[in-house]
Amino acid sequence: MPDSEWQPPLPIFDDVAGIAIDEQSQVAALTGESTDQAHPGQAILWPELASTPEDAPVCISNGGPGAVPGTVEAGGEGMGEGREDGNEKGSEKVAAEQTAASLTQLERGCRTCQRCDLRAGCTQVVFGEGNPHARLMFVGEGPGQQEDIQGRPFVGAAGQLLDRILAAVDIKRDEVYIANVVKCRPPGNRLPTWEEAEACLPHLIAQIQAIRPKIIVCLGALATQTLIDKKARITRVRGTWFKKDGIMYMPTFHPAALLRDETKKRPVWEDMKKVKEALDHLDTP
Repeated sequence: MPDSEWQPPLPIFDDVAGIAIDEQSQVAALTGESTDQAHPGQAILWPELASTPEDAPVCISNGGPGAVPGTVEAGGEGMGEGREDGNEKGSEKVAAEQTAASLTQLERGCRTCQRCDLRAGCTQVVFGEGNPHARLMFVGEGPGQQEDIQGRPFVGAAGQLLDRILAAVDIKRDEVYIANVVKCRPPGNRLPTWEEAEACLPHLIAQIQAIRPKIIVCLGALATQTLIDKKARITRVRGTWFKKDGIMYMPTFHPAALLRDETKKRPVWEDMKKVKEALDHLDTP
């Protein structure tokens, strides 16, 4: 094989044998397919993939000077102003403490929420976790079995894959904030309904407003449709930047989907490289 055709192994998920795939129904629910069709074990021996497909999403706009190339306008005010520099570290620390307090208050309200029927059937509310002053935020779909048991987002099989994604692009989990569209586990780990997503949306919006992230990665179709466009199809919009209300959005496949479909491995890797580049760009004067 000529050197020009050789593709190096992807630095994510090349060794997933240590991940316990014991949440088949959760994986099926998150990827929108029946449990009977789920074969997450096929991920154990993924081969190297071919070159990136040529039909990647088209960049519609460069977003103006200083913006990350390939950004699609989705309404709002663009990237907005950056945080103040100079000797403002003390102020930033105070702001972070205030944000943490605000999130604690929001979580208390979320735990007593009766906007839908999910709270009655779950063990506990999975509000979210991470850096309260994070520039990068991940939003998934809903808690699964392990998340409901531990009260933390993304701690099951899909969560372990998310950890590997972050490590691959040199992002620490404690530097980001992770949440879901709905905060309570749907019965049987099914996908949340639109009614449940809309009922829980005020909690998510309040989280975003408190944290003020610069970048949000939408993991899966539901998060993409909830935060970007209700008509969006994840297979078409993933890998494309959107800007809305001063926040940059990157839709990509949910990590659970990679447990079942090896063809989604490289697209997610390419999407996360864009996220890392944009995150580094925020530090560029």
